[in-house]
Parts: sequence; C-alpha cells; structure tokens
Amino acid sequence: MLLKAILLELTTLLITFSKANGYEPNFIQDLNNVTVPKGKDAVFKCEVDHLGGYKVAWINADTKAILAIHDHVITNNHRLVAAHTDAYTWTLTIRAVKRDDRGYYMCQVNTDPMKSRKAFLEVVVPPDIISTGTSTDTTVVEGKSAKLECKARGVPKPSISWRREDGREIIIRSFTNDKNKTQVYEGESLYLPKVTRNEMGIYLCIAFNGVPPTVSQRVQLIVNFHPLIQVPNQLVGAPLDKPVTLQCISEAYPKPINYWEKEEKSGNNMLVHDRKKYIISENVTNDYTFRLTLKIVKVKKSDYGTYKCISKNSIGESEGVIRIHEMDPATLNTKNELDYETPNNIMVFKENEAYDEETEDDNSLPFGNKTKKLVRQEKSTSTRTDYKYFSSIIIPCIVFCLRSKIYV
Repeated sequence: MLLKAILLELTTLLITFSKANGYEPNFIQDLNNVTVPKGKDAVFKCEVDHLGGYKVAWINADTKAILAIHDHVITNNHRLVAAHTDAYTWTLTIRAVKRDDRGYYMCQVNTDPMKSRKAFLEVVVPPDIISTGTSTDTTVVEGKSAKLECKARGVPKPSISWRREDGREIIIRSFTNDKNKTQVYEGESLYLPKVTRNEMGIYLCIAFNGVPPTVSQRVQLIVNFHPLIQVPNQLVGAPLDKPVTLQCISEAYPKPINYWEKEEKSGNNMLVHDRKKYIISENVTNDYTFRLTLKIVKVKKSDYGTYKCISKNSIGESEGVIRIHEMDPATLNTKNELDYETPNNIMVFKENEAYDEETEDDNSLPFGNKTKKLVRQEKSTSTRTDYKYFSSIIIPCIVFCLRSKIYV
C-alpha cells in the first residue's frame, strides 16, 4: 500500500511539473491503419512526446473495452502484448489475428480532456473455393451446351477467372454461331453453347483477391460423341509375299472398342485376330483420337479384298473401308513395305473445313450424330507407282530412240 501511495504521489508531482512548465503530452504522428492476413500478427505503434506522468492506454474503440495501460495487458486475451519500446513509443501487438479482431483501435492519453488517436485493423482472408456451388466434372453430349460454375469466399471478395489447363483458348459461341476466343475468361459462370470435342479437357477455376495464395480447382469437361473413322488410303496395292500396312484413325468418346474385319466372298465378315498372320496395334493420340494399324506380315492371294476398321462406343458406331488389290512386284519401289504415314497421306479434319458427307443428323454439329462416309480420297498407291513406272522405263526408251534416229 505504501509503494502504491508513493507511486501515485510521484505521478501527481510529474503531472503538476509538466503543467507548470507548459508541457502537455502530444502525439508525434497519427496511428497508421494496419492490414494483415488472417493468422498473422498485427502491430499498432503509438508515439507520444512530453508524456510526463501521464499514462498511455490501448482501447478497442468499437466495444470501448480497455485492453492495456502502459505495458500491462488488463484484458483476458493471451494474444495481446503491450510494450514500451523507447521514451516515445508504445506498441500493441495482436498475435494470430482472427476475423473478429477487425475494427478500430485507440491509443489514449489520460489528460483532461483526454487525447487519443485511432486506426483501423483490416483482417484479410486468402481466397477459398467453396465446394457447394462449384462444378465437379461435367459430361455433355457433343452439340449441347455446358455450364461450369465456380464460387469462392475471402476478404476482399475474390475475382474468378477460367483457363484451360493445356493452354488452349476458350471458345465462346453466340447463338448466331459467332465465335470469340480467349485465353482467360472472367466470371463465376462459364457458359459453353454447342460444345464440340475440341473443347473437351481440364478447365481451371482460379480465385484471386490479392491475398496469397491464389487458389484454383480443376473441372473436367467430358464431351461424349459417336465414333468417326478417317481412312488415309482407301485403296492399297500390295504384291504377293510382301508385308502391307492398313491404317484408320478413330475419334470417339467414351473410349471405343476398335477392331478389324475382312469381308469374305460369302458376304460375311470375319474378325481379324490371327497373331501369326497379322500385327494389330492401337496408338492413343489424345483423349478421343486413336490410330488403328493392321499389318499383314506376308500377303497371300486370299488376303486381297475388303477390310473394315470398326469403332464402337455407347453412343454409336462407325466403320472405315479399305480395299487391298494385287500389285506387280516390278512396280514396287525399293522399300520393303508401303509407308502410309507421310503427312501427304493423312486426312486431317480442320474446324470449318468443307467435306462432302452423307449424314442423317443435325448439320450444325461438327461431325453430326450419325455415322458419316467421307467422299474425299487420296490418290491410290497404284496410281503413283504407275507414274514411276512410266517415268523410269518409257521415257528413257523414247530418248534412246531419238538419239538412234529410230522413229516409230
């Protein structure tokens, strides 16, 4: 009790001395507003000159609760730390701030009248994608529309953007079928009318509000469509006892069952499966494109005829037809095997490219909903070989006759 009385008397004397000498406490500068992410520490700094025997107190300006006096915390909050770092500076630290800590804080000096400064604590929250209201993997039939949704929370409110994971452009079609392409689409809802197989893939919903870290969520868009067969060469020449390779390219989703058949003289189709006679392979190009290869190791008379590559899935089926005819070995080039994989022999579908097609379905779709038969063909191998035969044998004979002055 005696010590408290002495301290009170000293405080009174210091205050009296300060007033007698014309010194009044004053704030060196205003309190600065503080912005911190949730979970970090916030520090308010109050600088007072000529404090004398007066005291500095920290107060929650919203609730009027006294938090600390001088360097003693008087509220039951273990996250608060009050400190007097030098002759002019008092600090209030709020550790591991919570969203509820947001608000005004006051540094007050107990003069008469009271002097104070206040500042605002803003607690920002990194973005977080909300599972409720955000699309999961979405399946749509080709030609129909798809809508991808993304919801996020955070402080400040996050902005939402969409990108494709593979870096390709997002295609936005209008109802008049006009197309706009963009790398980034801004907005919570991504609406994709008249979806094609080219738009199948992973889309990234990205939430950003300036508070690290930026977050994203993957949404897979699955486009189901019936199989379509592309045949690089529909007519193939092959000599006896030589190998020959047939190729088809199948596009389909869900993943199709692919196989080969040979048309018999009876009109029936026989499944091609003899591993000694045939080598069958299937290479995956992307999610929906498959390169089908049938190699006849050694061609026999019975191998000539019509072959079919067939692709089936739950949406439908399609087939490509290839005919093998006999070729004179004398016209075969120096290669032991015909090569049908050069760029000139591959038929590539390009968006908006015109093809003659027979279909029973909606022409607005890129490939329709029914099996289509492509009319466009490449020149047959036999035609190219006949030209080589003409240029390598007939032309030299004509030149020889002219030089020998032999006229026919």
